[in-house]
Amino acid sequence: MNFRQLDLNMLRVLCAVYRFGSVTEAGRHLALSQPATSNALARLRTIFDDELFVRSASGLHPTRKAQRIAPAVIEQLHLLENTVSSAEEFEPANSHVHWRLSLSDLGEMLFLPPLAQALRTQSPGSQISNVAVAALEVSAALEAHEIDLAIGILDSSHSSTASELLFQENFVAITASHWRPVGWRAGSSLKARQLASASLAVASPAATFHGGVDLMLSKLKLNERIVLHARHYGALPELVTRTDLLAIVPLMFANSLAPRYDVRIWELPRQGSSYDVHMVWHRSAGMDLAHSWLRGVVRNLFQRTPTGAA
Repeated sequence: MNFRQLDLNMLRVLCAVYRFGSVTEAGRHLALSQPATSNALARLRTIFDDELFVRSASGLHPTRKAQRIAPAVIEQLHLLENTVSSAEEFEPANSHVHWRLSLSDLGEMLFLPPLAQALRTQSPGSQISNVAVAALEVSAALEAHEIDLAIGILDSSHSSTASELLFQENFVAITASHWRPVGWRAGSSLKARQLASASLAVASPAATFHGGVDLMLSKLKLNERIVLHARHYGALPELVTRTDLLAIVPLMFANSLAPRYDVRIWELPRQGSSYDVHMVWHRSAGMDLAHSWLRGVVRNLFQRTPTGAA
């Protein structure tokens, strides 16, 4: 193989086809026509003296040589991009970066308004988008630079990502203000047996908070009490105020409802009722000045000292 025949654009094509398993999708991602992408792939096959990708039922499947080469090339391209960008000065007030975040529908409701307010004040030329990415696909989306940062209940153990704990949150229940559990006398907490006699409503968003409530209810053995699944948390306040349903939501969300809805907040049994919220990013962005600034903004807005910490 003659290494001098390679250039960065060809290597980007290699990585894109490896990522998407499709010449068409790779070209779309790189803003190249399909003929240009196919031509680059043909040249790569000649240079490496290998098919690199073969057709399968699910798309183009990498050969063993491509499986060895592509991940290392992806990492090196990230490092090169980071080296070039980190050498530049970053001034938030003059920046025009388009930040792409991954937030669930609940995260969009709770995190996006204060974050947008901070950016409008500190970096008015910046743009921000919330990109829908399923929790299990966040690491791949960060690696592909489809998103810059994710916030939510996320697996932060992937070798290509870095993370930081923002806060630990508790699940609580919300009901109509006049609702009372079986055997209630006084107080604001519910026992497991009281939950077991209630009719539950939960939200099951498709992004970064997905599964948190379901996991907690599984630990409490209450899944059979769910009578309503909503796609979005925003529907739950109206549902509980108009019915006898009890909804399981994060405390942060419940507290935000008090000024607008006639709801009552109930504490839940401690077993399984808490979770960690992290911000997660690709390690290649670790030293990037702009990205470091964004993480600092998120940290200042949302990071809370754990209960009991000094």
